[in-house]
Amino acid sequence: MDTMNSYWETLQEKICRKCIDGNHKGDCLLPVGETCALKSLLPEIVFTVANVKSTAYEGYVHALRRNVCVLCDWQDGHGMCRKRDTLECALDRYYPLVVEIVEDVRTRLEKQQPQPSST
Repeated sequence: MDTMNSYWETLQEKICRKCIDGNHKGDCLLPVGETCALKSLLPEIVFTVANVKSTAYEGYVHALRRNVCVLCDWQDGHGMCRKRDTLECALDRYYPLVVEIVEDVRTRLEKQQPQPSST
């Protein structure tokens, strides 16, 4: 299975089923033409979370805003985001859970990697 699929499937299972923009089965009900930031920016989210060296939630938020939100079409050049300001952004709404899921999946995937043999 593709690594990003592992992250996406876990996010769908743990977030999309509960998301206020979904149908409680994991299907997104955003308006036609809109894509959830969790899906459209998943590689950037995973990369950013994997590279944060902080035990504080704020460290993750700062890194995600700096590295991921800046790529989103909804954020303007001044760092303002209408979606975030109106609680319509799933990434912003579920930051703590997203971080926890990415860390858990990453740990699980690392444990599945074959260990080099020592000779």
